[in-house]
Amino acid sequence: MSFQHSSALESQPTNWRREDDPQYVDDPEFRDFTRDLSDKLFSLTSNISNLSRELAKLGTKRETERARERVRDIIEDTSASFKEIGEGLKKVTAWPDVGPSQKFTQTKLNREFKASLTEFQQLQRQAIKKEKASASAARAALDQASSPTQEQGGFGQQQEQEQLRLASQDEVDFQESLIIERESEIRNIEQSVGELNELFRDVAHMVHEQGEQLDIIEENVEVTHDASQGAHKNLVQANRYQKNARSKACILLLILAIVLVIIVLAVAID
Repeated sequence: MSFQHSSALESQPTNWRREDDPQYVDDPEFRDFTRDLSDKLFSLTSNISNLSRELAKLGTKRETERARERVRDIIEDTSASFKEIGEGLKKVTAWPDVGPSQKFTQTKLNREFKASLTEFQQLQRQAIKKEKASASAARAALDQASSPTQEQGGFGQQQEQEQLRLASQDEVDFQESLIIERESEIRNIEQSVGELNELFRDVAHMVHEQGEQLDIIEENVEVTHDASQGAHKNLVQANRYQKNARSKACILLLILAIVLVIIVLAVAID
């Protein structure tokens, strides 16, 4: 579809009416529903920006447990929002009796959703990669800290080492629980990625179908435009012929009048 036709469709208001064609009658429910989806989709841009900013901290000196927690919370909230909007888009796509401007609204929402979802999924994969690297490093450090050391010295020193080992066991167990929790969060993110991949495929399919529909609309608009231009040319040509015919009729009437005047004068003179 050309940019001019796309812009023309986008510039059409959603509440315009044509009483002689029901497909152009505005549907307030459709308008309000799509507007709400558009607002929700726009609000996700803030989530994506915040996620990108928090992800930049991971793997650096600024990485903290709070930063990792914020990453997980943003991913969870944004994933849920994408799923909700995706279900709404499916409803919009299946909306009955839509006109050309409404079909354009459908496709516009689907494409914006697809673009935002693509950006979010890229950040999700970055989060998984960084979380796995962090968890692996923590696991290695824990294994090294809990590995048995060579016992040296007398009985007193062995007792002291045993007490230190028992004292640090609680810390080892605590760190182990944190690592297990982190690995569980990684699996949750991976599961979310899989669910959004399925949603992405659905939306991509909808965008493809809507693109074909818009191509058909464009073709019909072009055919109508060409037919209108042809009809206009025919009207102009017919009007020109009509003017020429009137001019010729006036000339013939003038000639006839002159001839009649000549005949009348000739009769009068005789």
